[in-house]
Amino acid sequence: MAHITAIFGQASRVFRIPRLAAAYGHPVIGHEPAAAFATSKRAYSSFVARKGTNVSPGSSKIVWLTPGSIVVEDGADKGPVKRSSLPNFWLRDNCRCSQCVNPSTSQRNFDTFAIPTDVTPSHVESGTNGLKVKWNHDGHESFYSWEFLSFYQNNDARTAEPLDLQLWGAEIALKPPSVTFEEVMSKDSDDSGVAKMTQLIRLYGMVFIEGTPHDSPATTESLLRRIAFIRETHYGGFYDFIPDMAMADTAYTNIRLPAHTDTTYFSDPAGLQSFHILSHTGKDAKGGSSLLVDGFKAAAALKKESPEAYTILQKVRLPWHASGNEGITISPDQRYPVLETGSEGELLRVRWNNDDRGVVPFEHGIDPVQWYEAARKWYEIINRQDFEYWRLLKPGTTLIFDNWRVMHGRSEFSGIRRVCGGYVNRDDFISRWRNTNYPRAEILDRIVG
Repeated sequence: MAHITAIFGQASRVFRIPRLAAAYGHPVIGHEPAAAFATSKRAYSSFVARKGTNVSPGSSKIVWLTPGSIVVEDGADKGPVKRSSLPNFWLRDNCRCSQCVNPSTSQRNFDTFAIPTDVTPSHVESGTNGLKVKWNHDGHESFYSWEFLSFYQNNDARTAEPLDLQLWGAEIALKPPSVTFEEVMSKDSDDSGVAKMTQLIRLYGMVFIEGTPHDSPATTESLLRRIAFIRETHYGGFYDFIPDMAMADTAYTNIRLPAHTDTTYFSDPAGLQSFHILSHTGKDAKGGSSLLVDGFKAAAALKKESPEAYTILQKVRLPWHASGNEGITISPDQRYPVLETGSEGELLRVRWNNDDRGVVPFEHGIDPVQWYEAARKWYEIINRQDFEYWRLLKPGTTLIFDNWRVMHGRSEFSGIRRVCGGYVNRDDFISRWRNTNYPRAEILDRIVG
């Protein structure tokens, strides 16, 4: 009869258990002394802690073998017993050793589907730092830290790190987030200026870069490229324009613009947007104050004051389009709601530009009139004075903001205003933020495993 070997941590106590016993869920590994389970802190322990791990020093574990999986039971010394079932195939596919994952590229080094569907451990060892498994079909040995297993078993695998976002309204005028041009452009070894700038954007959804030279738009372009490459759109790449209607869009006029997000008509709206007023000239040059509204704060207010309206703007998917220029008709790959949420209901993105919105559909059993009522409530919130941050941008101050979160607008102006700026993709921004604010090992731990 086939046997499975189990080893008790450092004590190396070996038990040979018939496969039939394992099939009925008999324990393969019993309690180790509490001290043996003190979880070691790896270099990225603080990063892991943010991933929700509940492995703590002194916890005890029992490991069971069942058909097709290994079951880990977290001891009841500090509360209810927590039992996690780890499928054998999943474990083998997620071995992180240097044979299975290329150390240079962090890419999988083997063919997942060459693994037998009935892959089974021939040897299991539970130790202080994690679980060691030897596989029957090829003798390969894998190690899984308790942090790794807890992270994924708790369904806390996130590609976007959790942050305590700082919601704001008009009061942000007292102390707006800012950095200096010199800080950002200083190419020190750790890019600390870029780290500070991107962190402020992540927390507040915007940042002002003070002291930006304004004699040439090329300087502002080089500033933006400190984050990532500039996104090309039907407007071009880095833009430099005056209100001459060179493109058929209200941005190329001098009229008032209400709070909105840009590129609602793209499947993947622009992640970041920037503005730098290079000059505002003319005898009657006045007006043109910039408006910023924290869409996440507005959404939180809507959810609190009118949960039904929030749900409607979350559920009803709308058509969006850019069709003002000859030869250009852009619309997303599908309809999208005003408030886009993730798998657990968390707000991911605000998509709002009433000028670029198509016809409100009959959807989800919701009458279009209900959508209009919900949108009216939303509109009322984002136009409240205490939600509006107004600032007259002047040459030398560059604004960069999160277009997935912060809505922007402007007051009407007279005179000739020269504005430059550009878009940056969301994914490229997040990558730059991660790599300037966290060690690479921590980043890979979160996004690769």
